[in-house]
Amino acid sequence: MSVYTPLSLEEVQAFAEPYGLAVIDLIPIQGGIQNTNYFLVDQSQKHYVLTVFEELDAEGAGELVPVLDRLGEAGVPVAVPLKHHGQAIHSIANKPAQIAPRLMGEHPEQATIDQVDAIAQAQAKMHLALHGFPLERDFNRNHQYWSDVAAQLQPKMNVEDQALLAQVFQKFAEITQQHPDRPVGFIHSDLFRDNTLFEGDELQGILDFYELNQDEWLFDIAISINDFCTAYPQAHLDQEKA
Repeated sequence: MSVYTPLSLEEVQAFAEPYGLAVIDLIPIQGGIQNTNYFLVDQSQKHYVLTVFEELDAEGAGELVPVLDRLGEAGVPVAVPLKHHGQAIHSIANKPAQIAPRLMGEHPEQATIDQVDAIAQAQAKMHLALHGFPLERDFNRNHQYWSDVAAQLQPKMNVEDQALLAQVFQKFAEITQQHPDRPVGFIHSDLFRDNTLFEGDELQGILDFYELNQDEWLFDIAISINDFCTAYPQAHLDQEKA
């Protein structure tokens, strides 16, 4: 269940009208976890997504709007929220909410070379567009975070997995010494295939920027390589794609 705030068509029509939308259909989306989402269809048959933020206040809900604005300006395919009276976030059912265009396409099950190429270029555009971007976030899933998680899990691992984990950190320490000036900036940090939409080999959209945080660009690239360049359930990289 992912529709935590039931809404009527009339409520949504009233909410959408100041955005310049005449909504004729409202379709609950069952796939979300944190927020309530609906597909909207307007009278011109254009599709949008209404997101009702269940845990964030208006300030928190609006935090990523300037990020998406910047990425849209840079040509990164993201759903830039609509605005009226200069604001994207408004209130419905006493909760903050936004409307954004619906990005069409499908998640690739096995990425093609051209899809890998497209996501690599989009990721590079994203890193460059957000380099030096004036945003401060308390949310951090950075190296310290995953080091802390590893320390919590390590005592519960078998001997072989403990040894493998130790190798990972040893390798990381060696590479850190060899390359001390690795680029750092805002990264998606959740850029898996299920957060992308493709039509054929054409990238239509990157989704879900809620994990956005400051870390090494290479960390972001590694996350995507591990997902886009493997063929589940195989546990090795396709070197051509990588």
